[in-house]
Amino acid sequence: MEVLLLSDFGSTFTKLCAVDPEREEVVGTASAFTTIETDIYDGYRTALDDLESRVGKLEIISHESCSSAAGGLRMVVSGLVPELTAQAAKDAALGAGAKVIKVFSHEMTDDDLELLEKLQPDIFLLTGGTDGGNKSCILENAEALADIKFAKPIIVAGNRSANRAIKKMFDAAGLDYVVCPNVLPRLGVLNIKAAQDEIRQVFLKEIVKAKGLSRINDMISNIILPTPAAMLSAMQVLADGTPEEKGIGNLIAVDPGGATTDVYSIADGSPTDVNTIVKGLPEPYEKRTVEGDIGMRYSINGIVEAVGLETIAQRAGLDKDEVADLCEELSHHTDRVPTSSKLQQLDDALVSSAIEVAVTRHCGAIEEVFTPMGKAYAQTGKDLRDVKRLVVTGGAVIHSPQAHQLARYAAWSPQNPASLRPREFNVYLDKKYILSAMGVLAQNHPTMALRIMKKELVKE
Repeated sequence: MEVLLLSDFGSTFTKLCAVDPEREEVVGTASAFTTIETDIYDGYRTALDDLESRVGKLEIISHESCSSAAGGLRMVVSGLVPELTAQAAKDAALGAGAKVIKVFSHEMTDDDLELLEKLQPDIFLLTGGTDGGNKSCILENAEALADIKFAKPIIVAGNRSANRAIKKMFDAAGLDYVVCPNVLPRLGVLNIKAAQDEIRQVFLKEIVKAKGLSRINDMISNIILPTPAAMLSAMQVLADGTPEEKGIGNLIAVDPGGATTDVYSIADGSPTDVNTIVKGLPEPYEKRTVEGDIGMRYSINGIVEAVGLETIAQRAGLDKDEVADLCEELSHHTDRVPTSSKLQQLDDALVSSAIEVAVTRHCGAIEEVFTPMGKAYAQTGKDLRDVKRLVVTGGAVIHSPQAHQLARYAAWSPQNPASLRPREFNVYLDKKYILSAMGVLAQNHPTMALRIMKKELVKE
C-alpha cells in the first residue's frame, strides 16, 4: 500500500500517521515511547512495526516529520518594555512553535546573564525599541551577549537603527546570529512573521541535529516544523481553508499535555462594541499560548493551585484527602494512566480544570472604565466570545468517555464575567490524535490535510 508517512517525534511518544494520498484518508496511526536517550530509531521502528501489523506492509512514498523531542525548541527572548517589545518577541517565539523559558525586559543585569548561562536555551531572540526609537536597551543587551560569547543562535529583531552596531559587536565576538525586521516597527504594529520564519530555519539547521534526530535522517524526507508550529498550521488550514476547499471558520483549539497545556486561536479577536478600547499590543490572528504550570502529570500541582483542591475534589466526586494523595502519587509516577474508576474521575477533574484555566488565560478580558465621554470598556487580549468551534486534542481528553463534556469547561461562565471566552460552540475531538501530522501534511498538501481533518474530527 502506497502511503505518505507523517511522524511526530515527541519527548515522550513517537507518533506515526499513514495517509493514502489517492483516497485522502488516514490508513492508520501508531505510537511508541520515544527513545532519544538510546537511539531514536528504536521508538520509530516499534511504532512502525505496530502500524504495519495492523494495516499491512507499507510502501512509503515520502516521510515528513515534526518534533518536540528533548523538550522542544527552548527559547529566551528579550525586549524593552514588558507590555510591548518583550510581549511582541514572546508572541513571535510562541507562534513559531518555541517553548519560551524566560522573558527579559529592559537591560539585562549580571544576575540575568548568570541565569541565561544556566538555562542554556536553543535560541535567543533579541528585540527592543520601535524603529527609530530607543536603541540603548537592545545595544546594551547585545553587548552583554557578545561579552559572554553566547554560544547559541541569536535572532535580532529590534530597532533597525541599532542593527549596524550589533552586527559589528557580534562579528567581532564570533557569534552565530541573523538579523530580520523589527517585531514592533511602530507602536501598535505587530510584525512577527519574519522572526518566526527565522526561528523555524534555525530549528531545521541546528536543533534537529542537536536533538539526535539526524540519526534517522536517511529515512525521513524532511523534518520541517517544531510540533507546536505544526499544530498551529493545522488549525489555520482547518479554520481558513484553501482555494480548493472551504474551512470550518474561526476556532479555538486546546491541547492538555503532561507538562503544559497549549491553546491556539484562529480569529481576529477585535472588540465587537464601538464603546470598547483596546489596551496593549494588537493580538495576532493566529495565536498560540503555553501554560507551563498547567499539565496532567509533570505540572499536576499547578492545576491544583490554579483552581483549588476543593474544586478538583468536587469535580472528581472524591474526598479532598484522597485527591491530595492521588495527585502526589501521579506527580511522581508521570507515566500512570487511569486504571480504575477513581483515577479516571480524577483525570477528568484535572483535565477539565486545565482546559478552563488555559483557555481563560488565552482569551482576553474586559473591564469598565470611565472617560470624559462617559462609561466605556477596556479590552485586553482577544475577544473570542463569538467563536463557535472548539477543537480538543491530548491523550487525557481523547481517551476519556466524557471528552465532549470536559471540553465544555472552555466556555464563558457567569463566575468569571469579565472573561472573553466563547459563549457557545461545537466540540471537534481529535480522536485519532492526527492534528500535528495534518500540520506537517499541510505544508505541501494543504487541501488534502483539510479534507482529512473534516473527515476525522469527531463533532459533537
